[in-house]
Amino acid sequence: MYDVLRRRSSRQAVHRAYEADRERTQFHPRHSVCRRPGWTQRRPVATPRAAERPADPADAVERPRAPGLLLGIGLGGFVDGIVLHQILQWHHLLSSESEHPKTTVAGLQDNTLADGLFHAATWVAVVIGLWILWRRTTDWRWAISGTAFLGWILVGWGLFNLVEGIINHEILGIHHVREGAGHQTAYDLGFLAFGALLVFGGWLLTRLGERAETG
Repeated sequence: MYDVLRRRSSRQAVHRAYEADRERTQFHPRHSVCRRPGWTQRRPVATPRAAERPADPADAVERPRAPGLLLGIGLGGFVDGIVLHQILQWHHLLSSESEHPKTTVAGLQDNTLADGLFHAATWVAVVIGLWILWRRTTDWRWAISGTAFLGWILVGWGLFNLVEGIINHEILGIHHVREGAGHQTAYDLGFLAFGALLVFGGWLLTRLGERAETG
């Protein structure tokens, strides 16, 4: 009988000690905070996301700038090369050069090679952009602003159109947007206007992303 009473007393002592310790340190899973009696302020439990989040919210807008520009340049080049060079066949990279006419087999071979090198360069730009993006978002998806990222892509695409239009179409004259259509200059100017619109619209998106991040 004494053994039974001693075992009950031991269990009760252990239970009282557990309850006392529970009162001293209370864990609230719903709020993810620890609280002790007498505390007037909750102390947040550190989480990986809170520990790794950039101190400056503007980083979420700055991080996607380089990958967004590179992806925009590469994707803009793909649109130009695939749609205008191959599908519509309005021009090739060297089609306005008298030494490489697209009406001859040799000239068409030269233009095909030039188009291939052009596509390879835009592909490299996309790969580098994806690599930088992967490096900068390895830890958490929220490390960049999606709105700003899309904006930088549009800016990159627009910059590609402007550089392509000014240098290749106007300065070097190695090809034009639509050759032999009777409105060559109008197509070239429209291409430049579309590029400027992409740059402006992309810039506006980056600003919206910055406002969303900084509040």
